[in-house]
Amino acid sequence: MDNIYLLMLVALAVLAVIDIVVGVSNDAINFLNSAIGSKAISLRTIMIVASLGIFIGAVFSSGMMEVARKGIFNPGAFYFDEIMVIFMAVIITDILLLDFFNTLGLPTSTTVSIVFNLLGASIVMSLIKIGASDSETFADLSNYINTDKAITIISGILLSVVIAFSVGAFVQWISRMIFTFQFEKKIKNFGAFFGGIALTSITYFIFIKGLKGTPYYKDLSGILKNNELLIVFVAFIILTVFSYLFQKISQKSILLVIILVGTFGLALAFSGNDLVNFIGVSMAAYHSYEAWSISGIDPTLFSMEVLDKKVPAEPLLLFIAGGIMVVTLWFSKKAKSVAETEIGLSRQNDTHEKFNPNMLSRGLVNVFFGMSSAFGSAMPESIKAKIEKSYERQSAFLISKDQSVNAPAFDMIRASVNLMVAGVLISIATAMKLPLSTTYVTFMVAMGTSLADRAWGRESAVYRVAGVVNVIGGWFLTALAALAASGIVVFLIQWNKVTMIPVLLLLTIVLLARNFIAHKNKTTTLDPKQLKKSESSTVQGIISESADNIVNVISRTSKIYANFLEGLSTQNSDLLKKSKKGVDKLDSEIEDLRDNIFFFIKNLDETSVRGSNFYITILAYLTDIAQSLDFISKKSYKHVNNQHQKLKFNQFKDLKEIEDRLAHLYKEIIDVFMSRKFERISFIIAQKEELVSFISEKIDAQIDRTRTEESSPKNTTLYFNILLETKDLLNSIMSLMDEYYSSYKK
Repeated sequence: MDNIYLLMLVALAVLAVIDIVVGVSNDAINFLNSAIGSKAISLRTIMIVASLGIFIGAVFSSGMMEVARKGIFNPGAFYFDEIMVIFMAVIITDILLLDFFNTLGLPTSTTVSIVFNLLGASIVMSLIKIGASDSETFADLSNYINTDKAITIISGILLSVVIAFSVGAFVQWISRMIFTFQFEKKIKNFGAFFGGIALTSITYFIFIKGLKGTPYYKDLSGILKNNELLIVFVAFIILTVFSYLFQKISQKSILLVIILVGTFGLALAFSGNDLVNFIGVSMAAYHSYEAWSISGIDPTLFSMEVLDKKVPAEPLLLFIAGGIMVVTLWFSKKAKSVAETEIGLSRQNDTHEKFNPNMLSRGLVNVFFGMSSAFGSAMPESIKAKIEKSYERQSAFLISKDQSVNAPAFDMIRASVNLMVAGVLISIATAMKLPLSTTYVTFMVAMGTSLADRAWGRESAVYRVAGVVNVIGGWFLTALAALAASGIVVFLIQWNKVTMIPVLLLLTIVLLARNFIAHKNKTTTLDPKQLKKSESSTVQGIISESADNIVNVISRTSKIYANFLEGLSTQNSDLLKKSKKGVDKLDSEIEDLRDNIFFFIKNLDETSVRGSNFYITILAYLTDIAQSLDFISKKSYKHVNNQHQKLKFNQFKDLKEIEDRLAHLYKEIIDVFMSRKFERISFIIAQKEELVSFISEKIDAQIDRTRTEESSPKNTTLYFNILLETKDLLNSIMSLMDEYYSSYKK
């Protein structure tokens, strides 16, 4: 039986490595988003600086390891076998929870995850002990849980959300008032002073975060103690002079240095503050096992008071952990997905919004715009004009959603403010020994600066606010899920260690593998059938580029129509549902093309404005095609899903004849547009009357059958709907051909 604890320790060591990987994948964007978003520095340089910060931070992280040992629960109240169960449950749940958020591409808090995992696991284990005791009651739960410490940690985390957002917004607003969006001119005059403030803040943050709570602090404590203000003032003078000389000699902006140093500082903070979240539990388990193994006491009787003592982290383990974090930073694909979410929400330009508006986001936006309007009306016109002038941007800044992906998400002023404010707030919290969430701080600072920078305008506010609401909602979900899941896992392991530990470990591996494959397929698979936006500025170029989209839409129309007909004939609701999803995807792609019309027209040559009319008309007919397919698919799916009677043989026979004729038409259209032999479109148009007449005959035939034969009302309604919508579909296709032929001849 004793061997099981050794196996648990080995498993915990392996799981710690996995926890580092999933944790860094989620948290990496916390210190990378400002540098990556501004694109002021090459990605390679950013990664090197961040890697250095992570590695150094890992070595300086021993001061925070106590949270995993005794921050949430009272270790002396538990025995060795119970504490090992708690640690095993915590790390399994933590890995699965963080990987889940990584797969979704949502930032969450590794600190909140580990805190609530520890809380949930220790509460359930305490309740098990209380339930087995004859003398203890529920009121004795406080003897097991360090409630004061837990409340302090949780309140510090939640408070950081409000403070980070407010301070970030305020500092960014002041900075924008000073530097405006044409900061290149003003940075020459005020850059040295701004650089002095920013670099002093970040440097102070690095030293406070990097030294306090570590063995190295003792050597410098005599110098630093009671002299912090003097040191900060001297540092400000030195760094202000440095900023001035840097700009003067290099002829480059001091903002570059701020972004580099800030990235290093936040990477160091992340590693130092969050490494406990990944290896703290496993290290505590190792110290527990070490103490028990030399005691000779039964594991069910060995009290874990040893964890109350402060034990320095092993330098070798910190070194290895730092190396794993650096490797993960360079190679993690999921980190990029999380980065896209955060940078997208703070992007200054319009972009492809990831989140859909909801009632809450609309309500918040309405309230905000109402307050803004009321405040603006009470403000003197002179002050209002001055503020508006600070937010003036060059017209060249106007770019399309696709172009915005490769453009900087925001400028270097905002990037510098993000790093400076986040660094100061984290340093203050670290000095107070609060394991706050670096995710909460950096994310909410970024959102606050985005608001102050008017990145959330009328065109994007409801989407961005919805995104922020979703992310914050995910944070609460993290806490609740961690609390519940870790408790359940503790119960299962305590019920049967020998059986449940292998089962849970196997389940963890399976879920990780499944999420990895799903994310890989999602990010690497490119849909060759995706509709493409026109990038040409000439009429002929537009005609040629649109031909590929015509081929795409017609081929997908043919497949969707055939699938719905097969689904109806076989009463296959799954096939009809698949057909409906295909229509939804097609409609979404056409909508993206419509959303790009503004930028398409802006990019046209003055001599090719006629092309905009052609392009808009083509999109209108493509929309009509998608709407007809949508109507047919929804009606068919509803019919089958509600278990209505199948269509009659004659009805299927007529529909099959129509489908065969349409399939022949689709093939002709595809051949013409793929070969670019647009002169042959006239032969396609010539078939319109015959095909329309053929469908009309089928409508007349069904009218006769309805009058003379016994028939189902539902079937008759569905059949007429299909025929009439097919007729509209054909008319839309022929109108598209006519428009294309007319424009080609001009």
